[in-house]
Amino acid sequence: MSVFDQRGQKVTYQYNAAGNINLSAVENRADLVCELEKIKDEVAKARDAEVIDAELATDVNYHITKVVQQANKPEPSKTTILNHINTAKNLIQGVAGAGGLVTALMKVAELVQTFF
Repeated sequence: MSVFDQRGQKVTYQYNAAGNINLSAVENRADLVCELEKIKDEVAKARDAEVIDAELATDVNYHITKVVQQANKPEPSKTTILNHINTAKNLIQGVAGAGGLVTALMKVAELVQTFF
């Protein structure tokens, strides 16, 4: 078992992949939309911890909101959904500390291929 000495470290935000977001449990579109809402919450936490700035968080949330809106349509456009997911991912791709969110968005893109 590994032991890590974390004394003196200050962590303002850390994406918790084992937290509330569970993309591996997604079985349908409704589950995916629910997990997208959780990702939006995680973006807000990252913003509040100043890992990503407020303007960037607004842009990312905009694109995730557009994905949710499109996914809830009777005949959603997979292309539109993927464009918004990729844009959101690209916006935060280079942000240190947001790597877990990028990974989550990449998994969402994979799930879109299955459900749309």
